[in-house]
Amino acid sequence: MIRSKHWFSATFVMFLCLATSTASAGKYNTVLDIGDAAPAWSELPGTDDGVHALQQLAEKKVVVVAFTCNSCPYAVDAEDRLNALVDRYAGKSVAVVAINVNKVEEDRMAAMKQRAKEKGFKFAYLWDESQQIAKDYGAKYTPEFYVLDEQRKVVYMGAMDDSPAGDKVTKTYVIDAIEATLAGREVEVTETIPIGCRIRIERRRRTR
Repeated sequence: MIRSKHWFSATFVMFLCLATSTASAGKYNTVLDIGDAAPAWSELPGTDDGVHALQQLAEKKVVVVAFTCNSCPYAVDAEDRLNALVDRYAGKSVAVVAINVNKVEEDRMAAMKQRAKEKGFKFAYLWDESQQIAKDYGAKYTPEFYVLDEQRKVVYMGAMDDSPAGDKVTKTYVIDAIEATLAGREVEVTETIPIGCRIRIERRRRTR
């Protein structure tokens, strides 16, 4: 079969577009890849009534970002493990930050404050009404975790461990990534599939 020059040109252009569109994506993340600079947040309100920014954590060697919410049972199952993570790395230059972007009533700030008080959250719990920070990270589920190194490059993203309920954990992905980063070693498992509820990103109506 004879192909025209136009056919080959169109095919080549399509290949280039596809390669370019996926060049910065990870294995399971459609936006970020391991080694990418972590998107920064700024002026996000927290349950502590403060306003938070990634830059405020500049002195920390490791930052753990957890996208979570109140309404997802998988996220609720991770709450005690997040508190335990804070305790484990107390005084070791590790910050843990949880971010919620859902806008349903049970996930808005009033409910977040109540949940943080009831559970005694030891980590910053932030809300992004614009939902932009989740889009910037390519986060799709709650909970979904990102480990950032001292240069704020992504060294791990995915699930916290290999047990969504936390009752049969055999592989501690986030802890392993933190330990390797603090020790100056390469992270062995850099990306896993996050398991949880879909983040409720609002759909925007098209305007003509």
